[in-house]
Amino acid sequence: MSSIQPPKRVDTLTAVAYGAVWILAVLVGLMTTLPEFGINTTALLAGTSLAGLAIGFGAQSLVKDFISGLFVLVENQYAKGDVVNIGGVGGLVEDITLRRTVLRDLDGAIHSVPNGQVTVASNLTRTWSRANMVVTVSYDEDTDHVFGVINRAGEELGRDPDWSGDIIEAPKVIGIESFGDSGVDIRILGVTQPIRQWDVMRELRRRLKLAFDREGIEIPFPHRTLVTHGQKAADGLVVRVADDRPRQSAVPVRP
Repeated sequence: MSSIQPPKRVDTLTAVAYGAVWILAVLVGLMTTLPEFGINTTALLAGTSLAGLAIGFGAQSLVKDFISGLFVLVENQYAKGDVVNIGGVGGLVEDITLRRTVLRDLDGAIHSVPNGQVTVASNLTRTWSRANMVVTVSYDEDTDHVFGVINRAGEELGRDPDWSGDIIEAPKVIGIESFGDSGVDIRILGVTQPIRQWDVMRELRRRLKLAFDREGIEIPFPHRTLVTHGQKAADGLVVRVADDRPRQSAVPVRP
């Protein structure tokens, strides 16, 4: 299975290192130039230390964010360009610093998640991705025949020049997942390049719909049947519907 992780990791570490070096350069520059203006940096550092101690008691969450961010980078939990679920939200990682991670979801909304809130990080695009879907067919269908139709559709998708570069292992039937209320649920799994699983599954669904139509395989959907006993009951139903309709006033309305 191919991987595009090294470039993504390099981009992430480069951005974080650039930010850290920039802050360090600013501090060194200030400490170097302030004495030229007659400012005692030793006293300033002493005062800053006392202020930092006081602020530190109220900034424990900030320290936690930085430590958690350091572990995210060192352990390579995720990088820019990955799709992850962290801190109760999910989306594409657009930026990472030691303090926070920025995600953009499918609606285009930006979520800024403090790294201290990342207790569980679910990376959906590390090295490879899984195409995981379930299709439902009628109980009247021959499941072996349905399995063959699905597997052929997956193999054809894997051989298609427009999609073969995105697919590592062609989608195929794993087996019957469950017996649903209206049909048999069939699990399909495949392996794709990172972040390409959703496009592959959309195309597979389109091809399965066409293949099912050709083979006469029914995809169950809700049905509603109205049963009446005798013409009298049906007539009564018609009368009730008619009575529920709004009635027009018999008194003419003058303009």
